[in-house]
Amino acid sequence: MTLAFALYKYFPFGGLQRDFLRIALECQKRGHKILVFTTSWQGDKPDGFDIQFVEVTGSSNHARMLSFQEQISQALKSQPDITLVGFNKLPGLDVYYAADTCYLDKAQSKGWWYRLTSRFRYYKAFEEAVFSTQSHTVSLLISALQKPVFQQYYQTPEERIHLLPPGISKDRCRPDNAEAIRTDFRREFGINDADKLILMVGSGFRTKGLDRAIKAVASLPESLKENTRFFVIGQDKQRPFETLAKQLGIQDNLHFFAGRDDVPRFLLGADLLIHPAYNENTGTVLLEALVAGLPVLTTDVCGYAHYISDAKAGAVVPSPFSQETLNQYTCDMLLSEQWKDWQNNAITFSQSEDLYSMPERAADIIIEQATLKSDHISSP
Repeated sequence: MTLAFALYKYFPFGGLQRDFLRIALECQKRGHKILVFTTSWQGDKPDGFDIQFVEVTGSSNHARMLSFQEQISQALKSQPDITLVGFNKLPGLDVYYAADTCYLDKAQSKGWWYRLTSRFRYYKAFEEAVFSTQSHTVSLLISALQKPVFQQYYQTPEERIHLLPPGISKDRCRPDNAEAIRTDFRREFGINDADKLILMVGSGFRTKGLDRAIKAVASLPESLKENTRFFVIGQDKQRPFETLAKQLGIQDNLHFFAGRDDVPRFLLGADLLIHPAYNENTGTVLLEALVAGLPVLTTDVCGYAHYISDAKAGAVVPSPFSQETLNQYTCDMLLSEQWKDWQNNAITFSQSEDLYSMPERAADIIIEQATLKSDHISSP
């Protein structure tokens, strides 16, 4: 069978993009042809993928997304047997991979005027096309927190929502030579045994809470702050955060790195992963840190935050968020003698829980839906 995947943009360091690629490759491994619709592709193109570039029109993001959907629909009009898997909310999907949170729920926090905009109308319609009772789309959720939210707004039937396990890549797991990698990494960046390294990973700095993290580092006692480095890996606008760091006097502590393919080295070399997100469907990096044995400090709005609590592998800042609480937790964790316990707890947890099988489970459901669709079309 041919399986079509719709992803507005592909770049190699995005979490959604990595999930898409692993799921598509798993489907390909099982003998299916892979057709991809996208507006742009950065990085290597997998062998055997038929990548079709869609030239969108429109002056706004929602207008361009509508154009994207309409052109895909037109391209597949003569091939009704092809199953369409979307990684963005679009009308006409057979399967939707729900990496994003409920749009209608987020819109409630905005002013009444926002719900009069064309942006709201379009994105609400896109979401309704996926989750409403009139839709046939099957959704693959990666956050248990979001299932009751979608069902509250759209009454989506149980049989159309599947909760996937996490899909952490095994190359993130702590290797036998982890200490040697850590030593080499810290030597490369001039970090000695007395220094502390805080790490933050993820594109979308505003949503991930980089401003909160910068304030937390700035709040450290002087004796600790002068020996603390803060590395940020991700693709986004740096200037506003560099300005904030300068205002708070920690511009020399903060170091930005663009998307990298050696993140596991950073996870092994750091002392703390900080992820104080404002809004986060899952937070894959939390589990990537966990399986590497790196203690984590995050906020409870992240869908995967409960794994950190379950594993006793760090700390979770409760809602409503308090900057003072984050500041205190940051200081306490850097100075705590529990560091080795957090690390051992994380490694033990990572060896006993299923944190890895998302691509396989997603492929199971996609292929099942494709078979059902094919049988329905071919039946008299």
